[in-house]
Amino acid sequence: MAATVSVSGGSSSESALIFMGTGCSSAIPYPRCLISPSHPPCHVCFQSLSLPPNRNPNYRCNASLLIDYCESHGNHRYILIDAGKTFRETVLRWFLHHQIPRIDSIVLTHEHADAVLGLDDVRSIQPVSPTNDIDPTPVYLTQHSMTSLETKFPYLVNKKLKEGQEIRRVAQFSWNIIAEDCNQPFFASGLKLTPLPVMHGEDYICLGFLFGDKSKVAYLSDVSRIPATTDYVISKSGAGQLDLLILDSLYKTGSNKFHLCLPQTLETVKMLCPKQALLIGMNHEFDHHQDNELLMEWSRRVMHMGMCLVHRLLPEESKILSVKTALLIRIKWDPTKGFEDRSSSN
Repeated sequence: MAATVSVSGGSSSESALIFMGTGCSSAIPYPRCLISPSHPPCHVCFQSLSLPPNRNPNYRCNASLLIDYCESHGNHRYILIDAGKTFRETVLRWFLHHQIPRIDSIVLTHEHADAVLGLDDVRSIQPVSPTNDIDPTPVYLTQHSMTSLETKFPYLVNKKLKEGQEIRRVAQFSWNIIAEDCNQPFFASGLKLTPLPVMHGEDYICLGFLFGDKSKVAYLSDVSRIPATTDYVISKSGAGQLDLLILDSLYKTGSNKFHLCLPQTLETVKMLCPKQALLIGMNHEFDHHQDNELLMEWSRRVMHMGMCLVHRLLPEESKILSVKTALLIRIKWDPTKGFEDRSSSN
């Protein structure tokens, strides 16, 4: 669980999962809660500004995950899932903190603002060339997302200059279409990812991703319903028991047409039965520390009822289902083995 692993960077031979953002599209804090406070004031939004973000899990940018993938020969590849509205901020905060030198490839879940509006800012971390003669960053996305980006960012997609038009320094990308199909995996910077089509509202398909060999991770950031075919792929009967499920959870109560909320999220966790689960996409109703205590108690009750025979090593003899809200830190991840779970100061 992110809140209970080391926040320090790993050695050169380690892979890692780095949560660049764990919040909803509006990000946390909400400006309206600060400029026009309610009575009483919003605890989470005010608290989110009380400490620096690297020490404050209630400060949340748009959901995004950076996979620091260490290949067998020791080279590191940096694969970013989504580059939303807060991308530039997360680069300044977390790339420096975790000493990330570049992005090798980008994988997009869908084409909504909180997943793609940071693409323009990728130029700020690409090499500088007066002629834009640099290696483009590969982007993997569906045809639907590609069609949308051709409208949103025509200057990033159509590189042909008209007569007399000057060269503009813009982000350089190579666009790679992936299928909305669990049976058509692809490779991004050497890492195999399996698309996981999910519903993001009943008329919209968003992708999640399954990756890892013996240590399996499923990332589902924007989901209202998991279709049966996708459910099978990430269930114990399909790919085998997940080591980590990263799952959407917008509101603490009720429901939403476009996102899972906590009641549905917990039912999904029970259904998929991962060894660990982390919640992302949270709004300002969630207080990281308080709600993690509630989620840990829920985990114990589920285990006591025998609904999920899973465990995490904290300590070794304790068998609980770990479900918590995600924290903006680095998780040591071995694609062939699993996660190193160590106590942190948070």
